Amino acid sequence: MALLEGLLQVLYTYPLLAAVLLLVAYLHCSGIGSSSNPEGKEPPGPKGLPVLGNLLQLDLKRPYETLCELSKKYGSVFTIHFGPKKVVVLAGYKTVRQALVNHAEEFGDRDITPIFHDINKGHGILFANGENWKTMRRFALSNLRDFGMGKKGSEEKIITEISFLMDVFESFKGEPFDTTQPVSYAVSNVICAIVYGSRFEYDDPKFKAMVQRANDNIRLSGSPSVQLYNMFPRLKPWVKNLQQMLKNNEVHVEEMKRIIRGLQETLNPQEPRGFVDSFLVRKQDAEEGEQKDSLFHENNLTCCVTNLFAAGTDTSGTTLRWGLLLMAKYPHIQERVHEEIDRVLDGRQPLAVDRKSLPYTEAVIHETQRIANIVPMSLPHTTSCDAYFQGYHIKKGTTVIPLLTSVLKDESEWANPYTFHPEHFLDDQGCSVKRDAFIPFSAGRRVCLGESLARMEVFLFFASLLQRFRFTAPPGVSEDELDLRPAVGLILSPSAHKLCAVPRS
Repeated sequence: MALLEGLLQVLYTYPLLAAVLLLVAYLHCSGIGSSSNPEGKEPPGPKGLPVLGNLLQLDLKRPYETLCELSKKYGSVFTIHFGPKKVVVLAGYKTVRQALVNHAEEFGDRDITPIFHDINKGHGILFANGENWKTMRRFALSNLRDFGMGKKGSEEKIITEISFLMDVFESFKGEPFDTTQPVSYAVSNVICAIVYGSRFEYDDPKFKAMVQRANDNIRLSGSPSVQLYNMFPRLKPWVKNLQQMLKNNEVHVEEMKRIIRGLQETLNPQEPRGFVDSFLVRKQDAEEGEQKDSLFHENNLTCCVTNLFAAGTDTSGTTLRWGLLLMAKYPHIQERVHEEIDRVLDGRQPLAVDRKSLPYTEAVIHETQRIANIVPMSLPHTTSCDAYFQGYHIKKGTTVIPLLTSVLKDESEWANPYTFHPEHFLDDQGCSVKRDAFIPFSAGRRVCLGESLARMEVFLFFASLLQRFRFTAPPGVSEDELDLRPAVGLILSPSAHKLCAVPRS
């Protein structure tokens, strides 16, 4: 009801906007709400209004919660209308996995919403399809592995960055501080070392602005106003968050180009320093061979770098911040992590191979990823052809949302789905247990290409920080008062908070 009142107030204040919406209504009215399909049964769902669809039923700040509730009524495959756009939602572990893995070809394309079309224009990795996506993803995977992603090379880069982050945490001398910026800088520098071949100082103003823009755009992309723009692209002139995102992207691309020009000037094709160098070599080879249809061009390079930088900064950084907040929230769990790390490592630097010998610490990290649920709706897919799935016909080009929150909190898969319970990942003897329904990086063709790096990063940062510090709520704030309700955004970050990093003697 509050959404309806807010919408009416906006229409009253901006009569031109009202006229635009009326025009949209006229253009779409004939098709909305029609569910007849002579070729087969479509997934069920709530009846929508012309143009608005099911908009008034959705909590646009947390749409994943509405979709989870609707799945209880309409089942694990159902239809909903985001404005005039028909969307099929997949809920629950069995259904999501069946679609993304067993029917990977049909459900493997990316649905590119208006905002990400505006920014990427079909280039890059995250928001591309067809040959462009296949070529860029294949090249990125191959070259990121060459530069140590998920291997010893990236472990060395992470451990180097850990020392810088430790210095920042220690500088607060146990006083409360916001972990957002230092954690973002540290995690971002790992991907920068792999992509560019070098890291940045935390006080570098260009680097700080770069990280801030990436974080801001991820936050703004999940805002209600940008979601409304994705439903009604004609609203573009009135959406301030959209304008801010486009401005941020324009500045970001120019900064990327500046860095790339510097790398181009010092390029040695025989000794590439990172992903960008490898791409520049391929681009140069294509130009010398006069390959006019080559996909190794500047637009793909800047989009790939932007995609890797944003994804590599925000997801791992957000997971780590959730982990530290949860340790302050549940000190008895934190104490068990401290005990295990002290007993097994005896003061030495944690390494990636220690994951097997630190099962409780690893379980805490996995449970953090599960309960934090940072990408609750995944990134939307679209059907590449007509799909026949679980008795339903889903037409080619239909937007599909694999509801990851319904997997990570599936009541049939988890003993305590809504509680922070590390024992989900341990057997009765305290040994690690693999859980099939644990897919925080999604699954199938569109599984996160940086998964191996992210797993290593989060483990090394988390274990190293817990080895050195005890994390607590600020003085005068009880553990019960620490808020676990996420902030609004495409990626679910913790709400604004401060923690104390108290050095352990």
